[in-house]
Amino acid sequence: MSKKRIAILGSTGSIGTQTLEVIEEHSDKFEVEVLTAHSNADLLIQQAIQFKPNAVVIVDETHYKKVSEALWQYDIKTYAGLEALAQVVEMETIDIVLTALVGYVGLLPTINAIKAKKTIALANKETLVVAGELITKLARENQVAILPVDSEHSAIFQCLVGEFQNKIEKIYLTASGGPFRGKTRNELGNITKEQALKHPNWDMGAKITIDSATLMNKGLEVIEAKWLFNLQPNQIDVIVHPQSIVHSLVQFEDGSMKAQLGLPDMKHPIQYALSFPQRIFSKSARFNFMDYPQLTFEQPDTDTFLNLKLAYQALEKGGNLACILNAANEIAVDAFLKDKITFLQIATINQECMEKVAFIQHPTYEDYIKTNELAREEALSLI
Repeated sequence: MSKKRIAILGSTGSIGTQTLEVIEEHSDKFEVEVLTAHSNADLLIQQAIQFKPNAVVIVDETHYKKVSEALWQYDIKTYAGLEALAQVVEMETIDIVLTALVGYVGLLPTINAIKAKKTIALANKETLVVAGELITKLARENQVAILPVDSEHSAIFQCLVGEFQNKIEKIYLTASGGPFRGKTRNELGNITKEQALKHPNWDMGAKITIDSATLMNKGLEVIEAKWLFNLQPNQIDVIVHPQSIVHSLVQFEDGSMKAQLGLPDMKHPIQYALSFPQRIFSKSARFNFMDYPQLTFEQPDTDTFLNLKLAYQALEKGGNLACILNAANEIAVDAFLKDKITFLQIATINQECMEKVAFIQHPTYEDYIKTNELAREEALSLI
């Protein structure tokens, strides 16, 4: 396998830092071409000095001078701003763009990377949630592979290797249930952000961890799965699996099922996306059946965790409704993390925005931009 040159969008976040660990472990197979961060200038500088990328982007322009002065002696190009983030993915020297950005901000860089015919390692689920039809159409037109990095979608993808000619009957996305599995709405009334940020199995960033606690993360994954694997809503099921060992399953039309299992470790799907179609050695801990004598499964409670139900509604209606849901949720989660609203109000705000923001059945890219703005404004007004 020739050395692959990787651009990591969001290198200072949880997925980004773990991607760099994978690259460091396999420096004979991968090298860093681009690193980007929103505002964590200190860590970006540290990463750049260690991995010597061709270029870095700091989105928050107030940190540009600090980053550029720290890196000029290493002959590393430094850029700043959202426009630079969207343009840097077009560099000819990039083989794979790993999008580890959180939220809507990942959309335009992914579009530009696809147009530049870069392989996409997708950890930014919001890109497909917001504009799945647009993104998948662009990928087909440019013959670009979108390789999923989310553990659940990576699991489905791995189960489908060698099976692409066979009809999928259904897929099952597994969910840990988050820190509040089994609790009632009354019990969730006084949940604090500190409680919500304590995920039982996964180490993730704050936004994704809150989304996991509300089951919105699973809802976004349901929508993402529709576009990744060309499925109908009734072909996508969610099953709560507290041990997080079975990462997801595929059921084929003959009734046979394939599952991908392993210890909860995001380095596995990251490495698989970077090395695909090959598998390469990993030093990660191995699963031992004796450590998990029981693997259990149960139905999610969509009445208590309303966000999952809202995601299915957005998926079934289509249009710009998932874009509305995503934008509202980003604002609501940020408000919860700033102690402005309660845990249960996150879903309430999402639902109200879905009802109030204008629905468009066949949105253009410009429609998505406007919808995102309107939904955010509506959510802020509700807060």
